[in-house]
Amino acid sequence: MNGVGVARLPALGVVARALGHPKVRSGGLLVLILFLVAGLAPWLAPHDPNEQDLMLTLLPPAWAEGGSSAYPLGTDGLGRCVLSRLVHGSRVALLVAVVAAFGAMSIGTTLAIVAGYFGGWIDRLVSAAVALWMAFPPVVFSMMLMIGLGTGVGNVILAVVLVDWTRFCRVVRAEVLVVRQREYVQAARLLGFSHLRTIVSEVLPAVAPLMLTLLSLQMGVAIVVEAILSFVGLSVPSDVVAWGVMLADGRDQIHQATWNLLAPMFGIVWAVLGFNLLSDGLRTALDPRLRTGR
Repeated sequence: MNGVGVARLPALGVVARALGHPKVRSGGLLVLILFLVAGLAPWLAPHDPNEQDLMLTLLPPAWAEGGSSAYPLGTDGLGRCVLSRLVHGSRVALLVAVVAAFGAMSIGTTLAIVAGYFGGWIDRLVSAAVALWMAFPPVVFSMMLMIGLGTGVGNVILAVVLVDWTRFCRVVRAEVLVVRQREYVQAARLLGFSHLRTIVSEVLPAVAPLMLTLLSLQMGVAIVVEAILSFVGLSVPSDVVAWGVMLADGRDQIHQATWNLLAPMFGIVWAVLGFNLLSDGLRTALDPRLRTGR
């Protein structure tokens, strides 16, 4: 319970309530496995992901006729291990997802809280910037930025942040407009709290559940955007393993080696499904307006 008499559940209670939701548990499990695979990639991958063996090109998976147990998911057109590339590709996907999502959240939420709390010309200016930014199709805008910035994981992260901060800003601002009218925020101001203290102690905790929900959702979006950019050759250099690069490499052998496309597609679906389930579960578990309808 804070100084102005607003009762909030302790952090442990919030965590326990979130973990009690089935979507949070299932999505969290998928995400946890993904992080473990990415973290243990050097030990889980049976081969160097860029190691080529032109004598073993387009080997089928180990369980298919002609497959080899040394290459559980087969090889691609250059004789590279598909499983090793799939495992190492998760590292790029998660790096972009985590850093880009936190970057977009930091920028978008800061602007949203300032605009929603103070209102007036600040709110109008931020709202106009968001409307202008969202007029550009996100994927096209990302491609335009990558053409200007050049390839590289850092530039991919920057492009995703510059495109997707508006998602946080628009949604969080709407919530701040509601929160600032609540009694405990008004009471904090009457007790002499500064604007900064009111924002940090009252407004920010109130919108934190929404921020967590959007953060998880944004990680899934960032993975898809990175895959699209790497698929068209605008993301990472050719020697960096990424799921989009695997899709681009496998499209030429779609008929004779379908597994080259299915493997990275499975990775993308796994990651996006995990983050989306986690986001949806957090939204339901932490929002009192939705909890009763669970």
